[in-house]
Amino acid sequence: MATGKVTISSIAMLDGWLWDTTCIGFGARRQTNKGVHYYVRYRHDGSQIVRSIGRHGSPWTPDTARTKARELLGVVAGGSDPFAPLLSSETFGAEVEPYLARKKASLKPRSFVETERYLRDYASPLHKLRLSQIDRRTIAVLLGQIETSSGATTRNRLRSTLSAFYVWAIAEGLTEVNPVQGTAKADEGSSRERVLSQEELKALSSALGTGSFADVVRLLILTGARRNEIGLLKWSEIDLARKMIVLPPNRVKNDREHSLPLSSQALGIIERLPRRNSTDHVFNDKGFQDWNRAKVNLDERLHIAPWRIHDLRRTCATGMAELGVQPHIIEAVLNHVSGHKAGVAGIYNRAKSAGEMREALQRWADHLDQITR
Repeated sequence: MATGKVTISSIAMLDGWLWDTTCIGFGARRQTNKGVHYYVRYRHDGSQIVRSIGRHGSPWTPDTARTKARELLGVVAGGSDPFAPLLSSETFGAEVEPYLARKKASLKPRSFVETERYLRDYASPLHKLRLSQIDRRTIAVLLGQIETSSGATTRNRLRSTLSAFYVWAIAEGLTEVNPVQGTAKADEGSSRERVLSQEELKALSSALGTGSFADVVRLLILTGARRNEIGLLKWSEIDLARKMIVLPPNRVKNDREHSLPLSSQALGIIERLPRRNSTDHVFNDKGFQDWNRAKVNLDERLHIAPWRIHDLRRTCATGMAELGVQPHIIEAVLNHVSGHKAGVAGIYNRAKSAGEMREALQRWADHLDQITR
């Protein structure tokens, strides 16, 4: 490994490790796509230990990191491991914030929202635990609970999100192991076919009650939209004059702007919602994200066969088909891109089918009114 004084100019040209010659045990390392990190190296109880001080950038510069390294090496000289208490005291929840701050710059907005939701919501049982307390069994139990309440796909996405978090935590010197390794990935099987029956829709309507989650679910049933398309809906995406939701490319799965007509019932829900000056989001300050807890609470009142939020989208599509809506109009409502919607013809057909989409969604909304009375 290279040696020399760790300075701004030396780390600018750094490729790999550089151990400082003015403070023995202090070094820097450039990692691909991860920038430069400062490290301290020492021996304790007969073992050589290398720990990360932090990433280059405020507050860490070569000088501040070198000063911190001297402080840590002083603790080692006194016979103690300066990182032992840190490794045992840092909680999972406390480290979520710096992790998300780091990831925000590198992830697409939609991917960041998903990562944030999985760590804040689905991983909430881990928040008060110290990183050193979380072992493979803890992770396995959590994944099992999530699979039971939200399905195999959600379990697998939480598992991959947690694993990425622990890769970062190890690189930052916050923990030594990734407890996600060795846990099982659930079999997601083939695409699901669950569609709620008329009796289940009636039961769901009765059990929803009031509040943000109830309004989100009602809009999901009425529009056939994806969960976050409604949960993270913004007032700037609603055209009240045209009675439409207009989602920009970065908010939809296929990266194409989606104009979704609103039935009178869906419009009525939106128009009665309060607008706040503090946020552009329709639901809560940062959009609705408490899916897991809210659905668990709903299911305690609902008592129907296991179902997922995404089943509402399939139920809407199936319901319109049963009412005689043409398949290409249903695809337009769902914003699926295939066949007639590809290329220039797709742009023309999208504009041409807006009226038919509105009629289809209104027929579906009126049908829901009849079966949920």
